Amino acid sequence: MTLQQMIEYKNAWNWTNEMISGRSGVPVSTVRKIFSGATAAPRYATLCALEAAFLEETWHRDPDFEKIKKAGCLCDPHPLPEGYTANRAAEVVPVYQIQEKKPGEYTLEDYYALPDDQRVELIDGTFFVMEAPGVLHQIIDGLILHQLFSYIAEKGGSCIPLAAPTDVQLDCDDRTMVEPDVLVVCDRSKLKDRCVYGAPDLVMEILSPATRKKDLYLKPYKYQAAGVREYWIIYPKEEKVLVYDFDHDVPPMISGFDAKIPVGIFDGDCVIDFCQIRERTAFLRERPEDPD
Repeated sequence: MTLQQMIEYKNAWNWTNEMISGRSGVPVSTVRKIFSGATAAPRYATLCALEAAFLEETWHRDPDFEKIKKAGCLCDPHPLPEGYTANRAAEVVPVYQIQEKKPGEYTLEDYYALPDDQRVELIDGTFFVMEAPGVLHQIIDGLILHQLFSYIAEKGGSCIPLAAPTDVQLDCDDRTMVEPDVLVVCDRSKLKDRCVYGAPDLVMEILSPATRKKDLYLKPYKYQAAGVREYWIIYPKEEKVLVYDFDHDVPPMISGFDAKIPVGIFDGDCVIDFCQIRERTAFLRERPEDPD
């Protein structure tokens, strides 16, 4: 998506600079300069954050993805340039019962000091509180895990599929510990008693309101920089899947729940049947919404 296309969408949707800043995590002053033309050559990471916000809204408005397919994606995830604060694009919530520090200063010592019933992720020294997943989230999680287990067992493979809550010491340091919804680890030496030590081969995150910004804007960069080979973002209510194939350095692929999506780390021989997932979760969409 080009900057000119973003400008056209901004005008068509009557988006203000403040709205774009809130959706992308880019400071409103920077947004104002870019869309007024005062900044002729915005930084790559800034454009990526802006594009992600516009793509997300476009997916909501165009369920067939035709506009996205024609426009293509401007940005592929790369490690963030030095000085760019990705944490602005995520919802950071305070945690309690540990020594109060500034975001960016927490370590695994603080992580392990938390009570067992407080689920958080630690990313670059900042805590992100996690909510309990909903029923739809849990069913999708289980169905994907079952398909992965079945394929690996049939092939006699050595890779291990896992699901949250599984701690992943992603960067092998004391400042990051994440809990992906679904992951596959093929190097069994990374499986420690307490956690996965290092980057999984495949990571999948199922979006929820509390984790949406973190999963969309922060984690692609973190996962690729750490050595994750493939990253899937699953939109359960919108019935969409975004696949980042870091191994082959290609643009992200967008699919719906009407597809059988190949798993890149298995050279496409394994597929996740989202037609089956949609069928098995249809009952949740057919009944009235739960009352508030």
